[in-house]
Amino acid sequence: MTDTPADRLRPLRRTRQVREFTEDPVDRAELDAIADVARWTGSSSNTQPWRFIVVTDVGVLRQIAEIGLPQTRSLRTATAAIAIVLPLAEDDRHELSMAYDDGRAAERVLIAAGMLDLGAGIAWVLSKFRAPIGELLGLPPDHYIRTIVALGHPTEAARAPKASPGDARLPRDESIFDERWPG
Repeated sequence: MTDTPADRLRPLRRTRQVREFTEDPVDRAELDAIADVARWTGSSSNTQPWRFIVVTDVGVLRQIAEIGLPQTRSLRTATAAIAIVLPLAEDDRHELSMAYDDGRAAERVLIAAGMLDLGAGIAWVLSKFRAPIGELLGLPPDHYIRTIVALGHPTEAARAPKASPGDARLPRDESIFDERWPG
């Protein structure tokens, strides 16, 4: 077996969204390790604007799922989640950088879960649902949640490929170009 750069990066290419979970709880040590990955995620100018709430109360997860449907449907079966809490932005520039930082943290949680053979699904909280979800999680009024990452053990159906091999992404020659846009 060869050990090419592509081989070593294969786990990243295999990272995917999971939205269906078994009833088995996630081990607390795994949750703590994933939360630390989120905490160590880079941020714009190292501002670290986010805070993280690890939620394991299944009743609360189901309430959040129902409040924020359809984007939060993965919380209907998740046994844990990490909510990414952000402060209200001072201006559009800060709003944009915090959205970027939020996305970076969410993707790192997704990858960390996959590395532990867990499933994770990124769920967005639409602005109209932010206040009730924030209230449920005890947020102060100057903070909100844009993203919650559902966590759990994937069902067999969730582990099954959704597309035939080679069909999940555009062909490389249609999506990656050298030096210039193709003419």
